[in-house]
Amino acid sequence: NALVFSNKPPMKTIHKRSSSMALWVACLASFRGGRSTSVMAAAFTSGRQPSKTRAPFLNTLIRQKNSLSSVMKSTATSSIATDLEKSLHVVHPSYDVIQKDVVEEYGAYCTIYRHKKSGAELMSVATDDDNKVFGITFRTPPSDSTGVPHILEHSVLCGSRKYKTKDPFVQLLQGSLQTFLNAFTYPDRTCYVVASQNTKDFYNLVNVYTDAVFHPRAITDPMVHAQEGWHLELENKDDPLTYKGVVYNEMKGVYSSSDSLLDRESMRS
Repeated sequence: NALVFSNKPPMKTIHKRSSSMALWVACLASFRGGRSTSVMAAAFTSGRQPSKTRAPFLNTLIRQKNSLSSVMKSTATSSIATDLEKSLHVVHPSYDVIQKDVVEEYGAYCTIYRHKKSGAELMSVATDDDNKVFGITFRTPPSDSTGVPHILEHSVLCGSRKYKTKDPFVQLLQGSLQTFLNAFTYPDRTCYVVASQNTKDFYNLVNVYTDAVFHPRAITDPMVHAQEGWHLELENKDDPLTYKGVVYNEMKGVYSSSDSLLDRESMRS
Protein backbone atom coordinates (compact mmCIF):
# COMPACT_ATOMS: atom_id res chain seq x y z
CA ASN A 1 0.00 0.00 0.00
CA ALA A 2 1.00 3.66 0.14
CA LEU A 3 3.08 3.07 3.29
CA VAL A 4 5.69 1.35 1.13
CA PHE A 5 7.39 4.74 0.68
CA SER A 6 8.29 4.97 4.34
CA ASN A 7 10.00 1.56 4.38
CA LYS A 8 13.22 2.80 2.75
CA PRO A 9 15.36 5.85 3.49
CA PRO A 10 15.28 8.51 0.72
CA MET A 11 18.02 8.32 -1.89
CA LYS A 12 20.25 11.32 -2.56
CA THR A 13 19.81 10.86 -6.31
CA ILE A 14 16.01 11.27 -6.37
CA HIS A 15 14.92 13.21 -9.42
CA LYS A 16 12.27 15.94 -9.03
CA ARG A 17 10.09 14.32 -11.64
CA SER A 18 10.57 10.87 -10.12
CA SER A 19 9.68 12.02 -6.62
CA SER A 20 6.52 13.73 -7.88
CA MET A 21 5.54 10.57 -9.74
CA ALA A 22 6.14 8.60 -6.57
CA LEU A 23 3.71 10.92 -4.85
CA TRP A 24 1.11 10.20 -7.53
CA VAL A 25 1.59 6.45 -6.99
CA ALA A 26 1.05 6.94 -3.26
CA CYS A 27 -2.08 9.01 -3.83
CA LEU A 28 -3.43 6.54 -6.34
CA ALA A 29 -2.72 3.63 -4.02
CA SER A 30 -4.64 5.35 -1.23
CA PHE A 31 -7.51 6.23 -3.58
CA ARG A 32 -7.79 2.66 -4.87
CA GLY A 33 -7.89 1.14 -1.40
CA GLY A 34 -4.17 0.44 -1.15
CA ARG A 35 -4.01 -1.85 -4.19
CA SER A 36 -0.55 -1.07 -5.52
CA THR A 37 2.79 -2.78 -5.76
CA SER A 38 6.14 -1.89 -4.31
CA VAL A 39 7.79 -2.54 -7.69
CA MET A 40 6.93 0.82 -9.22
CA ALA A 41 7.45 2.54 -5.88
CA ALA A 42 10.99 1.22 -5.69
CA ALA A 43 11.65 2.29 -9.29
CA PHE A 44 10.50 5.87 -8.68
CA THR A 45 12.07 6.41 -5.26
CA SER A 46 15.40 5.06 -6.44
CA GLY A 47 15.66 7.92 -8.92
CA ARG A 48 15.92 5.60 -11.96
CA GLN A 49 13.80 6.10 -15.02
CA PRO A 50 11.38 3.18 -15.45
CA SER A 51 12.35 0.64 -18.05
CA LYS A 52 10.35 -0.01 -21.20
CA THR A 53 8.82 -3.12 -19.62
CA ARG A 54 7.17 -0.92 -17.02
CA ALA A 55 5.88 1.69 -19.53
CA PRO A 56 2.38 0.15 -19.88
CA PHE A 57 1.87 0.26 -16.13
CA LEU A 58 3.09 3.86 -16.03
CA ASN A 59 0.66 4.80 -18.79
CA THR A 60 -2.15 3.12 -16.84
CA LEU A 61 -1.28 5.19 -13.76
CA ILE A 62 -1.27 8.41 -15.78
CA ARG A 63 -4.64 7.59 -17.37
CA GLN A 64 -6.14 6.79 -13.97
CA LYS A 65 -4.71 10.00 -12.53
CA ASN A 66 -6.19 12.04 -15.40
CA SER A 67 -9.51 10.26 -15.00
CA LEU A 68 -9.54 11.06 -11.27
CA SER A 69 -8.73 14.72 -11.98
CA SER A 70 -11.57 14.91 -14.51
CA VAL A 71 -14.04 13.44 -12.05
CA MET A 72 -12.97 15.87 -9.32
CA LYS A 73 -13.20 18.87 -11.67
CA SER A 74 -16.61 17.76 -12.91
CA THR A 75 -17.87 17.36 -9.35
CA ALA A 76 -16.55 20.80 -8.34
CA THR A 77 -18.08 22.43 -11.44
CA SER A 78 -21.45 20.82 -10.76
CA SER A 79 -21.37 22.02 -7.14
CA ILE A 80 -20.56 25.58 -8.19
CA ALA A 81 -23.34 25.58 -10.79
CA THR A 82 -25.81 24.40 -8.15
CA ASP A 83 -24.80 27.21 -5.78
CA LEU A 84 -25.06 29.81 -8.56
CA GLU A 85 -28.46 28.52 -9.62
CA LYS A 86 -29.78 29.27 -6.14
CA SER A 87 -29.27 32.99 -6.86
CA LEU A 88 -32.10 32.78 -9.41
CA HIS A 89 -34.55 32.11 -6.58
CA VAL A 90 -33.62 35.08 -4.39
CA VAL A 91 -36.59 37.39 -3.74
CA HIS A 92 -37.09 40.63 -1.82
CA PRO A 93 -40.40 42.16 -0.63
CA SER A 94 -39.49 45.56 -2.14
CA TYR A 95 -38.80 44.16 -5.62
CA ASP A 96 -40.68 42.31 -8.36
CA VAL A 97 -38.82 39.66 -10.36
CA ILE A 98 -39.03 40.63 -14.04
CA GLN A 99 -36.81 38.11 -15.82
CA LYS A 100 -34.41 35.23 -15.21
CA ASP A 101 -31.81 33.87 -17.61
CA VAL A 102 -28.50 32.02 -17.78
CA VAL A 103 -25.72 33.26 -20.06
CA GLU A 104 -23.98 29.93 -20.61
CA GLU A 105 -20.98 31.42 -22.45
CA TYR A 106 -19.95 33.21 -19.25
CA GLY A 107 -21.55 30.92 -16.66
CA ALA A 108 -23.62 33.90 -15.52
CA TYR A 109 -26.93 33.46 -13.69
CA CYS A 110 -28.91 36.67 -14.18
CA THR A 111 -32.08 38.03 -12.56
CA ILE A 112 -33.72 41.38 -13.32
CA TYR A 113 -35.74 43.03 -10.54
CA ARG A 114 -37.91 46.16 -10.50
CA HIS A 115 -38.21 48.30 -7.39
CA LYS A 116 -41.92 48.54 -6.52
CA LYS A 117 -41.82 52.12 -5.23
CA SER A 118 -39.41 53.88 -7.62
CA GLY A 119 -39.55 51.66 -10.70
CA ALA A 120 -35.75 51.41 -10.75
CA GLU A 121 -34.45 48.23 -12.34
CA LEU A 122 -31.75 46.06 -10.75
CA MET A 123 -29.80 43.30 -12.44
CA SER A 124 -28.19 40.61 -10.29
CA VAL A 125 -25.45 38.51 -11.93
CA ALA A 126 -23.93 35.50 -10.13
CA THR A 127 -20.71 33.98 -11.51
CA ASP A 128 -17.80 31.88 -10.29
CA ASP A 129 -15.56 34.90 -9.66
CA ASP A 130 -13.83 36.26 -6.56
CA ASN A 131 -14.60 39.84 -7.56
CA LYS A 132 -17.72 41.47 -6.14
CA VAL A 133 -18.95 44.18 -8.49
CA PHE A 134 -21.50 46.95 -8.04
CA GLY A 135 -22.55 49.62 -10.51
CA ILE A 136 -25.13 52.41 -10.80
CA THR A 137 -26.15 53.58 -14.27
CA PHE A 138 -28.24 56.66 -15.10
CA ARG A 139 -29.78 57.65 -18.40
CA THR A 140 -28.11 60.94 -19.37
CA PRO A 141 -28.95 61.72 -23.02
CA PRO A 142 -27.44 65.15 -23.76
CA SER A 143 -29.42 68.00 -25.33
CA ASP A 144 -26.28 69.61 -26.77
CA SER A 145 -22.49 69.19 -26.92
CA THR A 146 -21.59 71.31 -23.89
CA GLY A 147 -20.57 68.19 -21.94
CA VAL A 148 -22.93 68.63 -18.99
CA PRO A 149 -23.27 64.85 -18.24
CA HIS A 150 -19.48 64.49 -18.22
CA ILE A 151 -19.05 67.45 -15.87
CA LEU A 152 -21.75 66.06 -13.57
CA GLU A 153 -20.00 62.66 -13.52
CA HIS A 154 -16.83 64.30 -12.19
CA SER A 155 -18.70 66.61 -9.81
CA VAL A 156 -20.61 63.74 -8.19
CA LEU A 157 -17.36 62.17 -6.95
CA CYS A 158 -16.18 65.34 -5.17
CA GLY A 159 -17.66 64.64 -1.77
CA SER A 160 -21.16 63.94 -0.48
CA ARG A 161 -23.46 64.51 2.48
CA LYS A 162 -21.96 61.66 4.50
CA TYR A 163 -18.38 61.83 3.16
CA LYS A 164 -17.46 65.49 3.13
CA THR A 165 -13.85 65.09 2.02
CA LYS A 166 -12.99 67.05 -1.11
CA ASP A 167 -11.91 64.09 -3.22
CA PRO A 168 -13.10 60.70 -1.85
CA PHE A 169 -12.45 59.06 -5.22
CA VAL A 170 -8.68 59.60 -4.93
CA GLN A 171 -8.66 58.48 -1.29
CA LEU A 172 -10.47 55.26 -2.21
CA LEU A 173 -7.95 54.59 -4.97
CA GLN A 174 -5.11 54.94 -2.50
CA GLY A 175 -6.56 53.42 0.67
CA SER A 176 -9.03 50.69 -0.28
CA LEU A 177 -8.68 47.10 -1.51
CA GLN A 178 -10.57 47.90 -4.71
CA THR A 179 -9.86 45.91 -7.86
CA PHE A 180 -11.79 48.42 -10.00
CA LEU A 181 -12.97 51.92 -9.21
CA ASN A 182 -14.13 54.36 -11.84
CA ALA A 183 -16.93 56.28 -13.51
CA PHE A 184 -17.50 56.92 -17.20
CA THR A 185 -19.87 58.84 -19.45
CA TYR A 186 -21.30 57.30 -22.61
CA PRO A 187 -23.24 59.24 -25.25
CA ASP A 188 -26.53 58.28 -23.55
CA ARG A 189 -25.70 57.10 -20.01
CA THR A 190 -23.36 57.58 -17.04
CA CYS A 191 -21.97 54.66 -15.00
CA TYR A 192 -20.38 54.48 -11.56
CA VAL A 193 -18.65 51.13 -10.95
CA VAL A 194 -16.74 49.59 -8.02
CA ALA A 195 -15.26 46.13 -7.40
CA SER A 196 -13.35 44.37 -4.64
CA GLN A 197 -12.54 40.82 -3.56
CA ASN A 198 -12.89 41.73 0.12
CA THR A 199 -16.51 41.72 1.31
CA LYS A 200 -16.18 44.44 3.96
CA ASP A 201 -14.21 46.69 1.62
CA PHE A 202 -16.77 46.06 -1.14
CA TYR A 203 -19.71 47.24 0.97
CA ASN A 204 -17.72 50.28 2.07
CA LEU A 205 -17.12 51.21 -1.59
CA VAL A 206 -20.82 50.74 -2.33
CA ASN A 207 -21.71 52.98 0.62
CA VAL A 208 -19.43 55.79 -0.57
CA TYR A 209 -20.60 55.60 -4.19
CA THR A 210 -24.33 55.46 -3.43
CA ASP A 211 -24.09 58.46 -1.10
CA ALA A 212 -22.10 60.30 -3.78
CA VAL A 213 -24.62 59.80 -6.59
CA PHE A 214 -27.73 60.50 -4.46
CA HIS A 215 -26.36 63.25 -2.16
CA PRO A 216 -23.40 64.94 -3.91
CA ARG A 217 -21.72 67.98 -2.39
CA ALA A 218 -21.98 69.65 -5.80
CA ILE A 219 -25.68 70.37 -5.13
CA THR A 220 -24.80 72.99 -2.52
CA ASP A 221 -21.29 74.01 -3.59
CA PRO A 222 -21.10 75.73 -7.01
CA MET A 223 -17.30 75.76 -6.84
CA VAL A 224 -17.34 72.02 -7.54
CA HIS A 225 -18.80 72.59 -11.01
CA ALA A 226 -16.32 75.37 -11.70
CA GLN A 227 -13.42 73.15 -10.67
CA GLU A 228 -14.52 70.10 -12.66
CA GLY A 229 -16.06 71.88 -15.64
CA TRP A 230 -14.32 75.11 -16.61
CA HIS A 231 -13.33 78.41 -15.05
CA LEU A 232 -11.08 81.38 -15.76
CA GLU A 233 -7.70 81.59 -14.05
CA LEU A 234 -5.28 84.44 -13.63
CA GLU A 235 -1.75 83.75 -12.44
CA ASN A 236 -0.57 87.38 -12.45
CA LYS A 237 -2.59 90.58 -12.79
CA ASP A 238 -0.95 91.42 -16.11
CA ASP A 239 -1.43 87.94 -17.64
CA PRO A 240 -4.40 87.18 -19.89
CA LEU A 241 -7.24 85.09 -18.51
CA THR A 242 -7.00 81.37 -19.35
CA TYR A 243 -9.57 78.58 -19.30
CA LYS A 244 -8.96 75.78 -16.80
CA GLY A 245 -10.92 72.79 -15.58
CA VAL A 246 -10.59 69.03 -15.10
CA VAL A 247 -13.08 68.02 -17.79
CA TYR A 248 -11.99 70.91 -20.01
CA ASN A 249 -8.38 69.70 -20.02
CA GLU A 250 -9.48 66.08 -20.42
CA MET A 251 -11.59 66.88 -23.49
CA LYS A 252 -8.77 68.92 -25.03
CA GLY A 253 -6.81 65.67 -25.10
CA VAL A 254 -9.75 63.74 -26.54
CA TYR A 255 -10.35 66.21 -29.36
CA SER A 256 -6.67 66.22 -30.25
CA SER A 257 -6.79 62.46 -30.90
CA SER A 258 -7.67 61.41 -34.46
CA ASP A 259 -8.92 58.02 -33.21
CA SER A 260 -11.32 59.68 -30.74
CA LEU A 261 -12.64 62.01 -33.43
CA LEU A 262 -13.22 59.08 -35.80
CA ASP A 263 -15.06 57.11 -33.10
CA ARG A 264 -17.23 60.11 -32.24
CA GLU A 265 -18.22 60.73 -35.85
CA SER A 266 -18.89 57.03 -36.40
CA MET A 267 -21.36 56.98 -33.49
CA ARG A 268 -23.13 60.05 -34.79
CA SER A 269 -23.53 58.69 -38.31
